[in-house]
Order: sequence, then structure tokens, then C-alpha cells
Amino acid sequence: MARGKIQMKRIENTTSRQATFSKRRNGLMKKAYELSVLCDAEIAVIIFSQRGRLYEFSSSTNMQKTIERYRQHATEDVAKKANMEQYMLHLQHEAVDMARQIELLELSKRKFLGQGLGSCSVDDLQEISGELERSLSTIRAKKDQLFKEQIERLKAKEVLLSEENSRLHEKCGETEKPRQSPLLAQPKEAGICSLSSQSSDVETELFIGLPQMHF
Repeated sequence: MARGKIQMKRIENTTSRQATFSKRRNGLMKKAYELSVLCDAEIAVIIFSQRGRLYEFSSSTNMQKTIERYRQHATEDVAKKANMEQYMLHLQHEAVDMARQIELLELSKRKFLGQGLGSCSVDDLQEISGELERSLSTIRAKKDQLFKEQIERLKAKEVLLSEENSRLHEKCGETEKPRQSPLLAQPKEAGICSLSSQSSDVETELFIGLPQMHF
């Protein structure tokens, strides 16, 4: 038969309460012993009955040693808790300081943008003006530096491209043989033709008839 669910409240009947105590106590001691053997754990159980009688179990040979170990850990836990609370308090103070600094920075930012200047005195406005001038000087100096660096990079790139262009010209001059232009060759051919025509006129001159006799 299945065991009925027991309602967790004080047993009013003294005899039943004592019997339940003895049964549960023995079961608790047995479970503590099994846990210490199976898991190699250091276990100590202390039970005081309603009449003040002491029942105890310790997996080690010395119950006092286990109690001292527990006290040490309890003290360390209390110290850790105190340190944690102190650390949390420190973080809260830091958060408040950070919020105050952020508020001051936002106020300064609005003033630099020309907003909320109604409450500023002449000295405050003079200080803001000086800060803006210094900021502009720093920005201009940085801009000039970047321009100079960019110009230097472009000059270096120009030199590299010029050297590469020279190498390509030299390479093309070595691989291709020079060719004479047809326009330059044409006058020579024309001259040769004219000479040949003149020579042909001289050599092909003929006379038909009897040779003349000279006396």
C-alpha cells in the first residue's frame, strides 16, 4: 500500500510524536552515514530532543574538529558578506560621482554650443571663448599635419610612378627593333628611279639609217 502524505505540522499526541522522532532520527543518522561513505563527505549531525537529550553523528573521529571547521567557514562567509556590502556601497558612491560628472559635462557641452549662456558672467564667457580658441588652434594644427602627410604620400607615389614609367620605356626600347619610316624611305627610292630612268635614256638612244660620213 502507498504511504499517505503526512501533513507537516506539530504532532499533538506525545506518544506518536516521540515514536516519530525516534524513527526519523535513526533514518537521518543512517542517511548521513551513507552520504559520508558514498560521497566521501565530512558530515556532522547534532540533534537535541524536546527533553534536551543530545544525539550526534560525525563522519570524522573528532566532532569538535568539524565544528571548528564550520565556525571558520561561517566567519569567512560573514567577512565576505561584509566586504561585499562595503564594495556595493563603494560602487554606489562611484555611480553618484559619475552621474554628477556627466551632468557637468553636459552643461559644458551646451555652453560650448552657445546654449544656456543666460546664467554666465563675463568671466565665464571669456573662459568659454578662450577654450574655443584653443580647441580651434588644435584642430587647425591637426588639419595642417594631415594635409602635409597626404602631400608627402602623393609625392612619394608620384616618384614611384615616374620610376615605373621609366622602366617600362626602357623595357619597350630593348624588346622592339627600330623600324625605318616608309616616308623616310620614299625619297631614296624616288632618287633611284630617276637615276635609272636617266641611264636608260642614255643607253637606249638609237639611230636609224646609214651612218653619216664625215670628210
